[in-house]
Amino acid sequence: MGFHPDVVVFDVNETLSDMAPLADRFTEVGAPSALMQTWFASLLRDGFALTAVGVNAGFAEVGEGVLRGLFASVDSLDRGVDAAVRHVMSGLGELALHPDVVDGLRMLADARMRMVTLTNGSIALANTMFVTAGVADHFERFLSVEDAGAWKPARQAYAYAAEQCGTALEAMLLVAVHPWDIDGAKRAGMHTAWLDRRDAPYPDHFTKPDIVGRTLAEVATAAVGSPS
Repeated sequence: MGFHPDVVVFDVNETLSDMAPLADRFTEVGAPSALMQTWFASLLRDGFALTAVGVNAGFAEVGEGVLRGLFASVDSLDRGVDAAVRHVMSGLGELALHPDVVDGLRMLADARMRMVTLTNGSIALANTMFVTAGVADHFERFLSVEDAGAWKPARQAYAYAAEQCGTALEAMLLVAVHPWDIDGAKRAGMHTAWLDRRDAPYPDHFTKPDIVGRTLAEVATAAVGSPS
């Protein structure tokens, strides 16, 4: 890649955290497990839409609102809509890291790379997950768009991370599983690494990443091995 980052910036939801177990929360309330993916995609859509009109809504607020709308049309719910929403949302606090994450983070830590998170979600939930996995001390800080004033992929979110880290956007490497996040960071001036967990083609309508890896260790190898 010909670039050695000053700071590696990590997306959290789906990039580091394994959100698949949330599907079980849907079945536990009597909803189809496949509704989880619809919910998360709709949550992001609504968060992006609010950012586009200048509103910085909370991740949980949007998530709960989307769930209420989806559950209102599910006849098989085994409890009231509000109780079903609470059950699913509480699962966010019990998510774990993907199996490859710990080794990848340790590789970067061993190389003395500065690392931060930048999530559209909650700092508190992310911090709990990293503490549980024993890797919280690898991160310099945990950042959220809640304090940036705009959700990713707005440039303001990435600029906030650069400001907090005291470095230039051009000196940062964003690691994310979502092509829309890669595209937003690239357009903001960051270098990017796409964590391709699904072995899917990268969308041609987005700007392409500098690094592609199937695991975080592959991404870390490319980032650490890049010449300064």
